[in-house]
Amino acid sequence: MTDIPPERLTGALRRDSVKKHVAAIHVSGKLTLLQRKLSNVLLLNAYDQLNQAQRFRIDARTLCLLVGYNSNDFDTLKQSLVGLAETVAEWDMLDEAGRQEWGVSSLLSYAKLKDGVCEYAYSPALAEKLHDPKIFALIDLNIQRRFSSGHALALYENCFRFVRVGSTGWWDLDTFRRLMGVADSDYYQTYKHLNAKIIKPAVAEVNKTSNILVTPQVRKQGRSVTGIRFAIEKNPQLAILDIDDGAGVRRSGAYDQMRALGVSDRLARQWITEHGEDYVLGKLEYLRGQTGVDNPAKYLSAAITRNFPEDGAGAGSGTQAPLSDRAVQLGLIQKAVNARTPTQRDADAALFAAGLKDSALRGDFDQHGWMSGMNFDTILAFWRDMAPDVFAQ
Repeated sequence: MTDIPPERLTGALRRDSVKKHVAAIHVSGKLTLLQRKLSNVLLLNAYDQLNQAQRFRIDARTLCLLVGYNSNDFDTLKQSLVGLAETVAEWDMLDEAGRQEWGVSSLLSYAKLKDGVCEYAYSPALAEKLHDPKIFALIDLNIQRRFSSGHALALYENCFRFVRVGSTGWWDLDTFRRLMGVADSDYYQTYKHLNAKIIKPAVAEVNKTSNILVTPQVRKQGRSVTGIRFAIEKNPQLAILDIDDGAGVRRSGAYDQMRALGVSDRLARQWITEHGEDYVLGKLEYLRGQTGVDNPAKYLSAAITRNFPEDGAGAGSGTQAPLSDRAVQLGLIQKAVNARTPTQRDADAALFAAGLKDSALRGDFDQHGWMSGMNFDTILAFWRDMAPDVFAQ
């Protein structure tokens, strides 16, 4: 499953991350990796309307693609939705008046599939907790997609909300087993087995995959382990995965100038990263010397990708260099993409990526999306087939 850049999404789905209340993380029962991912995507889709709407809808095919199912594998989707409806979320916290509040709810109150759409709902009490901004963890969906183990994703969810304080605090082993979904297994009642099969592999994947590093620490009574906690720090080797990715680039002067011209956030960051700010500033200066430019963003795209003028000739000459066919075609591709709904864009990207057999081509598409230079001809053919009316114009 390829990462889905936020620039391809609108509304709640534009977020890289979803606010996940402790009640949605501390769940009883066993959730598979795909069920955990499904729960997060459904919450992200519903989040903005949790306090207003009672039911939420998302294109079922797109939902399958977002969580890694085959887009036509509705049987697996149905089984996962059943699992979420049967899974209990429990919270125990202080209310606004300082009174203790305990509650329990199924993760989904109902779900149904009809005409290619998944409709679902949360209980009113759980919806209120899920939308509470005071106690939440930020679950980064781009990072989530990188996990291959449900236990590792569960550990990440339960640790990341404590990153600011640096430690989870102590959990007794019964609580930890419940958080990992293995409370019902006699095999994992033995700490040696729990450590070898659950803790060590999960810690290794979190540290390799995510934007945090976790270190388990145990508390003993005699020779027996009675509790566990995790020290947490940010992962400097994977800073690119942080929620604030691109913040430094966005503070540059070149970025502000490009955004003022209508260049997308992703393209502006991509050009600065690939070519350097000085190169981009040079092209912006060249653009300011031209007259009669109807679409500055498109013209700048051609100047950057085609590198004209290479020696600065023509800057300030008052004549407009011919816009390349490739730049025009890129503009039409972007227009076709923008005309699609957010869920359609997700499905389009996943469908295109699924057809790329070469790892280098997939990597370039993962990094640059529809502006991928290595896949230009294939992308052009794809969108001519998907949106013939746009290219006919």
